[in-house]
Amino acid sequence: MVPAPVTLPRELRLGALRVATPVVLAPMAGITNAAFRRLCAEQGAGLYVCEMITSRGLVEQDATTLAMLVFDPRETVRSVQLYGTDPTYVGRAAEILCAEHGIDHLDLNFGCPVPKVTRKGGGGALPWKRGLLAEILEAAVAATTPYAVPVTVKTRKGLDEDHLTYLDAGRIAQETGCAAIALHGRTVQQAYSGAADWDAIAELVAHVDIPVLGNGDIWEAADAVRMVERTGAAGVVVGRGCLGRPWLFRDLAAAFSGAPVTTLPRLGEVRTMMRRHAELLCEHMGEERGCKEFRKHVSWYLKGFRAGGPLRHALALVDSMATLDALLAELDPDEPFPVAELGAPRGRQGSPRARVALPEGWLADADGRGSHVREATTETTGG
Repeated sequence: MVPAPVTLPRELRLGALRVATPVVLAPMAGITNAAFRRLCAEQGAGLYVCEMITSRGLVEQDATTLAMLVFDPRETVRSVQLYGTDPTYVGRAAEILCAEHGIDHLDLNFGCPVPKVTRKGGGGALPWKRGLLAEILEAAVAATTPYAVPVTVKTRKGLDEDHLTYLDAGRIAQETGCAAIALHGRTVQQAYSGAADWDAIAELVAHVDIPVLGNGDIWEAADAVRMVERTGAAGVVVGRGCLGRPWLFRDLAAAFSGAPVTTLPRLGEVRTMMRRHAELLCEHMGEERGCKEFRKHVSWYLKGFRAGGPLRHALALVDSMATLDALLAELDPDEPFPVAELGAPRGRQGSPRARVALPEGWLADADGRGSHVREATTETTGG
């Protein structure tokens, strides 16, 4: 049942943590590093989550994991998403994040659809094991409670339409003391294809008492408003919609304050944003690596603009700020924003999977702990 229109929330409360705008930047592997989070935060208030780290990697002090756990000096609210399949590792990692890294918010990932993760029982596959899910959440909440750090959960509808888990996941999150749950309105099988099911978000809102955050198909600030009005969600989680468009957070802040706007920057303004992004990456990573990291963002920033192929190609190979400045100067600063791109999907979409990769016998016992689960330590997405 779709609820009646609701008054838009002006802030998001997660335990003792108050977020000025009910908007969360979804963690995205290789994207939501300290530089990108700073760039988005400069545009509008919200909660900006560090790219996902693995609990085992943190506990074992893995160098790659620790390198991802970097915060900008102006990042006043430290938010981290943690992945794990073992309650002991998750609990120990949560304690480390609170005691040694001073985090203010911990999100647990149970939404990643990547096969190398789900075939080990992690990510979006794990909520099928209700007992294991409860143990992990209990361990995380117990570890963070002394520090008054709220724990939230990110999940999907389920494995596929025949194996839905989101209502049980919401109940378990509430019973174990989590501050909120975020629901991506797709199944693991869908990955990022098709349309997000906002009705499922509304159903979860009606099913639990803790705040529910909606995720999926938020390409413009108006989409976020429609989602909240339609579902009664306490806020939204934004991922692919902000790729190459960090100013979306400016629009979102305005929309939730009751003064909706749609930013339509000319190419000159986009050019300025691109340089700022590269500048922050170089500040955090050094010029060589920072420029290399920036390359992946070029196509998103220029999506829909007329910038020619040779120039795009050169920008995608940029190796210094001096080269970047010279190339950006070739862009026409007066070219208007391509309004045809408004509301269009960004980032990966792909096709639904024929089946979800799962450990052998995974579906046989929904109440079990999944004792043969082994945590993936490879790079994964936030789901």
